[in-house]
Amino acid sequence: MNFLAHLHIADHCHSSLLGNLLGDFVKGDPAKIYGVELARGIQLHRSVDSYTDSHDIIKQCKALFAPEKRRFAPIALDMFWDHCLAKHWQHYHALPLRHFVDNAHRDVTTPQVVDAAPLPERFLRMSEFMWRDRWLESYQELGNIQYALERMSQRSLRMEPLAECGVDLEQNYQRFSSLFTELYPQVLLHARYFSQNQA
Repeated sequence: MNFLAHLHIADHCHSSLLGNLLGDFVKGDPAKIYGVELARGIQLHRSVDSYTDSHDIIKQCKALFAPEKRRFAPIALDMFWDHCLAKHWQHYHALPLRHFVDNAHRDVTTPQVVDAAPLPERFLRMSEFMWRDRWLESYQELGNIQYALERMSQRSLRMEPLAECGVDLEQNYQRFSSLFTELYPQVLLHARYFSQNQA
């Protein structure tokens, strides 16, 4: 799952939206760095990622990628799941997507929340671009997912095959979309259970 899904999951579980966004940017035990709410949000993000990465549906999806691109399939799929969620948002949330994003933006950038702990510079840079350029709404269009994958592929030579993963997403679009509708409710159930049982 990517940024939009993690925000939606946080909202679904009444968890910290900021904490759930921070999941990929914080190393080690978050409870030693942040307050309880942020730490629990980070832990929820990690639990969702672990659950999703090991799910049988993800294994099915990875097999649909060309062999030379399968190691990058999880990254491409995370982006694609955000596309599915954004495209069919009305099935998963009562608010229109734009209103949800605006509310999430206010929630994660209010001074009293941001001032609770120092946030990683890499996260702050990403966050600035994400809200300014309205990434989350743009995920409704598959072309924007493909563009994002191309941009990510430019980070290093090792990442270059990621640019071509958009081809596999397009070729298997209906199959991946169908599998998302099967996977995501299970992810939400897992997230709710984990959140309710956090110590």
